[in-house]
Order: sequence, then C-alpha cells, then structure tokens
Amino acid sequence: MEQGIAATAERLFADVGFQKTTVSDIASKMCMSPANVYRFFSSKAEINNEVGRRLLSEIEVAVDHIIENSSSASEKLRATIATVEKMNARRFLSNQRLHELLETAFEENWPIVKDHIQKLDESLAEIISYGNDEKEFDVEDYELAAILVRSACLRFYDPRVIIDCADEPEPTVDQMVDFCLGALR
Repeated sequence: MEQGIAATAERLFADVGFQKTTVSDIASKMCMSPANVYRFFSSKAEINNEVGRRLLSEIEVAVDHIIENSSSASEKLRATIATVEKMNARRFLSNQRLHELLETAFEENWPIVKDHIQKLDESLAEIISYGNDEKEFDVEDYELAAILVRSACLRFYDPRVIIDCADEPEPTVDQMVDFCLGALR
C-alpha cells in the first residue's frame, strides 16, 4: 500500500507540484480517506521523502548497472558521471515539478540526499578501487578520491547546480571526467 501511495503522490507531484498536492488529493485519487493515508505515512513530508527517494534510487540503479556491465574503471567512471548528469537534465527538461522536489530536498538537506550522496560515493569508491586493482589508477585512499571526484563533478550531480550551469556549457562531462581520470592515475 505504501508503494501505491507513493506512486500516486509522484503522479500528482508531476502534474501539479509537490507543494500544491495535499494528502487529501492523494487519498482522493486512491479512493480512500486521508486518515487511511496517514496509517502508512505519518506526514506529508514523509510522502515527499518517499517520492524523492524513488527518484534518486532510479539514478542509483542506473549507476549500479554501469558498474556491473562496463569493462574498464575509466569507462565505468565516465559512464557514471555522464548518466547522473543525463538523468538529472532529462528530469529537469521533462518534468520540472518533480525536479523541483529534488531541488528542495538538496536545498533543505533532506535525509534522502545524505543517503543518495553516500550511495554515489560508495559507487565511485568501488570504481576507483577496481581501477586500483586493475592497475589503471594509483590512488592510496579510494574513499577520499571518490568524494573528490563527486565534488569536482558537482555541477553534474546536484539538481540545483544543473539549473545554475545551464547557460555555461563548459566544462563538459568529458572534460571533467578527463580531468578526474588524470588525477586518479
């Protein structure tokens, strides 16, 4: 039932925005009472968090797929950063109302953002560790290197920065990845 409520909320957020959607709207769409929604979510903020988590987990799943299916560490790193950027940009262009939810989550530092950043850092650390094992990279502290790579590529990772940098075409994803790869070697 929780997933159904979250999916309904996501559709409403996409249509009218998360700030304008009420628990009553969600309940009405599901042919239930608001009290029934509150049996599964204690507040509207909790529903917002769940929808945001669903959106961020799409990125995490795509990154996991890259890690499992790309060959070299350089290819994994390049594909990871490019995919995160593309998914954020696609959401911004295709549904600004859902993108606004994530902008707010990042701005207000919701717990889902911390979890998402930690997951991305772990994925980057896994790629860098793999690169070390394969003698492609020469990094002593791959966890720190992962944080540094993510920080260097912030304009591609943070939904708020994507908007701010939309008119600034450089550095490109490839230029930034080339820079990071140079630092890891």
